[in-house]
Amino acid sequence: MVVVDMVWPDQSNHHGTLFGGAALSMLDRLAFIVGSKALRGSVVTASVSDLNFAAPAPAGHLVECTAEVLRQGRRSVTVGTRLVAEDLLSGTRTECLSGEFVMVRQAESTATAPVSPVATPAQAPQPYPSKPPVFTEGGKASATVAEIVFPGHANHRGLLHGGPAMEWMAKAGFVAATRRMRRTIVMASSEKLNFKAPAHVGDVVEVTATVIATGRRSIHVHVDMWAESPATGERRHCTTGTLVFVAVV
Repeated sequence: MVVVDMVWPDQSNHHGTLFGGAALSMLDRLAFIVGSKALRGSVVTASVSDLNFAAPAPAGHLVECTAEVLRQGRRSVTVGTRLVAEDLLSGTRTECLSGEFVMVRQAESTATAPVSPVATPAQAPQPYPSKPPVFTEGGKASATVAEIVFPGHANHRGLLHGGPAMEWMAKAGFVAATRRMRRTIVMASSEKLNFKAPAHVGDVVEVTATVIATGRRSIHVHVDMWAESPATGERRHCTTGTLVFVAVV
């Protein structure tokens, strides 16, 4: 699974780079998502190992987080993670952090989806590509943001509030548009947002943004937001819309 995020000043240390704790939080969040999908239940972090801080991620850069299952048992899964920083204007990419997270399914989970009782052998880490990959969906620039709906994101009914939902959609759209233009951009408008179904506290939310049209300065991005229950795998198409970004002269 590959998702993106941005390094903002409030996540940075006094050197102007991503604080180590914030970087670990990003990887832990993705390990939770991948572990929940693999074990189909409520999981917690049991241990973290083989952490390697290879390079800093400057504020203003995109960070791309990758996670894959390395070993899986009946109640635990080992997830290999990697964090790469990307300069959105130049496309230059730097591997910053890697590590392994052991996620354990809680005993009270009522999930009934089958899991493998036999541990699978660990896969050797793939070499980091020397050239930037092409980020496309159907031949068009794209980006995916993944989040977990926590109580602070929800309203009094335990449903995802529209504010955080729009923030996550804007983030994914910003990354896709900037990757397409490789210029400084700002959001100009939202042509339409349709809220079709709710996302609940505890759900995993995935937002996919794809560039659908470009002009000399404007970029139209289609966004889709899906919510998934970690325990059951039920997916709901929550929101769809089109965002318009403009390149700054």
